[in-house]
Order: sequence, then structure tokens, then C-alpha cells
Amino acid sequence: MVHIPRLFDSKASVDRVALGLIDRSLPKAEWTHEAHLGACLWIVTQRPDIDPEHDLRGIIGGYNESVGGVNDDHGGYHDTITRCFIVGVRNWLARTDARILLDRVNGLLAADEGQRDWPLRFYSKSRLFSVEARRNFVEPDKAPFPMPAAP
Repeated sequence: MVHIPRLFDSKASVDRVALGLIDRSLPKAEWTHEAHLGACLWIVTQRPDIDPEHDLRGIIGGYNESVGGVNDDHGGYHDTITRCFIVGVRNWLARTDARILLDRVNGLLAADEGQRDWPLRFYSKSRLFSVEARRNFVEPDKAPFPMPAAP
């Protein structure tokens, strides 16, 4: 079943989610799948000082704890899913003609890479949802990640 995303209505709403993640002010109820992807794309495109593959663990993990969540073997930050979606964001950006942030984010949410189950194209459920994959990045076991198109 294809998830119908809740699109962002303005650049300000994307900025608010991304900055709210970083400064830990985003209400927990607003930390949705769409917020994860919008914040990730925002970080990749707007914050060259942040290395998503390295820094999102601390950013998301710290945010989770700030809203009363935990980061353990069963919940909270999931390294492999996060890193898989970073690949998806980078691939989407490499192929889209959109140059406006709002269009880029909403385009991603409507694209294959924006679907909740996109990581399952590359991972078996048992591998993706393992404790090992939550703690640290594990390589796909079903198919390799697609390589972004050359500019």
C-alpha cells in the first residue's frame, strides 16, 4: 500500500521542522515520517557544516531523548534506516530539476525514495529491523543501493 504523504505547505514549515529537530524544540507529535525526510533534505542542502551520515545519529538521538524517548535496542534512533534514507535524499536531489526547497522536499515525499517502505527494496525485514541494524549501519542484503545519476 502506498503511503500518501502530508506535504509541506511552505518553506517556513520545512525550516521549522529542521531547526526544531536541531535545537530540540519540535513537538514530538510533529516528528513524522515526512518531518524526518524534510529535515534530512534540509540538512543535506542547507547545512554543509553537518555531515548527515555521521551527525544525524547525535542530532536525532538527542532530539528523541529531549522529548522523553529512548534510543535503545527496541526504539528511537535507527542507524540503518536513517542512512538508507540519506541515500534516497541524495539520489532524489541528483535527479530532480526542482531548485526551490519546498518543491524539492514535496517532490521527495511523493517519489519512491520518500515512501516509508523504500528501505525494504534493499533489506529483508529481518535484517533491517535487527538490533545490529538499529545500532549501526549494515549493508543491504536484498539489493545494492542505487547510485545517483552523474550531473
